[in-house]
Amino acid sequence: MEYTTYVGLDVHKDTIAVAVADEKRSDEVRFLGTIPNNHESLAKLMKRLGEPENLRVCYEAGPCGYGIYRFLTKQSIICHVIAPSLIPQRPGDKIKTDRRDAVRLARLLRSGELTEVWVPDKDTEALRDLTRAREDAVEDLVTKRNQLTKFLLRLEIRPPQTSRPWSVKYRDWLSSLKLSTPTQTNILREYLQAADEIESRIKRLESAIEKIGSETTGCQGALIRALQSLRGVGPITAATMVAEVGDFRRFRSPSQLMSYAGLVPSEYSSGPRQRRGSITKSGNNHIRRVIVEASWHYRHQPRVGIALRRRQQDQSAEVNQISWQAQHRLNSKFNRLIFKGKPSTVAAVAVARELLGFMWAIAREVLAVLPEADLVKAS
Repeated sequence: MEYTTYVGLDVHKDTIAVAVADEKRSDEVRFLGTIPNNHESLAKLMKRLGEPENLRVCYEAGPCGYGIYRFLTKQSIICHVIAPSLIPQRPGDKIKTDRRDAVRLARLLRSGELTEVWVPDKDTEALRDLTRAREDAVEDLVTKRNQLTKFLLRLEIRPPQTSRPWSVKYRDWLSSLKLSTPTQTNILREYLQAADEIESRIKRLESAIEKIGSETTGCQGALIRALQSLRGVGPITAATMVAEVGDFRRFRSPSQLMSYAGLVPSEYSSGPRQRRGSITKSGNNHIRRVIVEASWHYRHQPRVGIALRRRQQDQSAEVNQISWQAQHRLNSKFNRLIFKGKPSTVAAVAVARELLGFMWAIAREVLAVLPEADLVKAS
């Protein structure tokens, strides 16, 4: 009689540590050793372990990506990519090796205690890489600007009070500075040149993101354009949401999407004592960042400006109605929390949590009317 073999892979750049747990042997987990991290070695290993229908494989999500998952799936082998932060840990276990990690993965896979991550298709992964590349460029720009301002601060040079940081007037002031030595003047010019190059990179990446949102057909493009019907949600925010969430249908309710973004309150309750704290921040931080930024727009009174009206032109009446309801509800919530004395940052996070619910509702409306072929491709 055939039985299932559970395989734990501890994946690194050049090597993979392999452990096997058999369904018939509830205690024993065998460590098989280490193989090179390439498809040929993986194929030989799987052939040695048994028939594809009797194998279940898992490895942790990490910098090696989803190549192993896609390769094994093509071989009709069930493969799970595991969330590292949700792997059960023994409090007293202070030893970590590749062998132990592989054995633990195989054992926990057999017992059903591992949590999978959602694996994006190649188009979604490409969009995710693009939006994250822009995030990296923005961080680089902030770092370079901080280096420049700290350099001037060491020289006791302060900007004029009348200019806003990094405005056109501020940049003109920086360009006109003549420092005490030619060497320091050259350093200032290098800092400015580096900042200009990063700004150009950000513009190119944003242009590529906007092009995908406006020209891409199918599920991905439709969702990006529909989400922009919400106030405060432009091409970058919408593309980031679609790239990070992927298939909205995997969330059965808005609360699941809120939890995925780490925007639900933490809780420390025991017995009769119940205590809720700040948000968990344990979910997708890319979603959390853009959605909180968008939430600040709802501190203003509801209105449909020129830019928002343009983004809503080609959307259905149902989608635009959801957008209008969001403006009224979220503005009311923001003002109500401020009236209660809550800090504006707390109010913005609370509004961001509910804004995700409206995004989930819009995605459901869009997916309901898409052709079946586009839905299958998005799965």
